[in-house]
Amino acid sequence: MTMNRIEIETKAFGPLTVEEKQVFTFPSGLYGFESQRRYALFDSRQPPFYWLQSLEEVMIAFVVINPYMIRSNYVLDIPEADIDTIERPLPDDLLVFSIVTIPDDPAEISCNLQGPLVMNRLRRLGVQSISLDPRWKTKHFILDENRARV
Repeated sequence: MTMNRIEIETKAFGPLTVEEKQVFTFPSGLYGFESQRRYALFDSRQPPFYWLQSLEEVMIAFVVINPYMIRSNYVLDIPEADIDTIERPLPDDLLVFSIVTIPDDPAEISCNLQGPLVMNRLRRLGVQSISLDPRWKTKHFILDENRARV
């Protein structure tokens, strides 16, 4: 079985070839980027991070991370309507990411556990949701979270 591949333009790496299964549609876009609906998800050159690149505007790209890498006790508690938006995937077909903010000071690198990106890898649909769990904030400092785990 051959994988369909497409060429995309990326903010960080220039032209890149990805498989079609790496392309997701966010019917409502992301908060603040509602007009951008199609994104490619691909590995970063610095694990455990990934890139989420808009296919409609090359300058819009996000570094993302699996929130369970930051907080092993992370609980995905989001509105049922958001699960409906991505057509109720089975647990094995659910992908969850948090957007990472990378300022100049590495100690200030944070991720947004309050607004997870929730994706159905089979249907290639995604939604940015808002967690119903008050423990999760828009800024969880990655270095602090790492130190707390040791």
